[in-house]
Amino acid sequence: MALPAKKQFKYWGIAALIFSIVMWSLGDVLLPFVLGAAIAYLIDPIADRLETMGLSRAASTAVIVVLSMLVFLLALLIVVPTLINQMIDLTETLPKAFRDLRAFAQTHFPSLFTEGSRAQQTIASIVGTLQGKGIELVEGIAGSAASLLNVLVLFIIVPVVAVYLLLDWDRMIARVDELLPRDHAPVIRRLMAQIDAVLASFIRGMGTVCLILGSYYAITLMIVGLNFGLAVGFIAGMVTFIPYLGALIGGALAIGLALFQFWGDWWSIGIVGAIFAFGQVIEGNYLTPKLVGNSVGLHPVWLLLALSVFGALFGFVGMLVAVPLAAALGVVARFLVEQYLDSRLYQGLEHPALQQKDES
Repeated sequence: MALPAKKQFKYWGIAALIFSIVMWSLGDVLLPFVLGAAIAYLIDPIADRLETMGLSRAASTAVIVVLSMLVFLLALLIVVPTLINQMIDLTETLPKAFRDLRAFAQTHFPSLFTEGSRAQQTIASIVGTLQGKGIELVEGIAGSAASLLNVLVLFIIVPVVAVYLLLDWDRMIARVDELLPRDHAPVIRRLMAQIDAVLASFIRGMGTVCLILGSYYAITLMIVGLNFGLAVGFIAGMVTFIPYLGALIGGALAIGLALFQFWGDWWSIGIVGAIFAFGQVIEGNYLTPKLVGNSVGLHPVWLLLALSVFGALFGFVGMLVAVPLAAALGVVARFLVEQYLDSRLYQGLEHPALQQKDES
């Protein structure tokens, strides 16, 4: 006999509460395991494809590990040093660029800097806020990455966790399926399949889009001759998963640097702007529809809300699990709407069950 709905809500509510407490209290400890699980989930389809080609699960995992190590070593030798140097130089150059911009504005728009004016107070307030946030960000990064041992442990544990989870992924899914409540197993399987479809479309698809656009921006900006082109492309590609934000941040940064570097050479500045405009056209009309699809169901506002809420509650780990939880909540919300539309609460006396009862 199935448990009453009231008791089921009670037990599942307690489980959700325990999960939230564990996430909040052990966020830093769980970080490498969450990252490892995310990596295993992302590359599981590759292992499945290799299995269909005749390899065993262990052999498929070994092939993926060897190829990943080769790609990582290649990036570590070629791309990463240049990227790190450009990021460091960029952080040193931006303050000088802001000072030059302020001097330019003082020369051409002196009213903005009149002592006691509203514009001057607003600018001072914005600058003070940005400086305060910058200090907080630096302190947070320094506090979280102060220990080299923690960083080394992260780089060691994450690959190990990812390899073990990838090796046992199918067995784990089968075991979880065996533990589902029998009365609700068909519905849970259907919902989980929908959640997996959303995540597969969004995370894997948007990950590919971010990689393609980041590479495109970095290569084209370096060809144009823009300083820090690799760093700007990396930043733009990294935040492309939030629609328009990647092009907005990357474009503003690239055009600002182009104005600083190519002032007077309007042709080069126009090319930098055209690079991001073309990137947006390609992303909106080809990459996103082709690789992500139009039925993912993760609205940009919903995604931003999830990232903000889970990031504030659970820190960086919360931001990592924000997208899967947002996808799950979206699927569950659509399921509840379907149940509501098929219920007596919505249909009233015209509900099919009532009509069949009256006919009988």
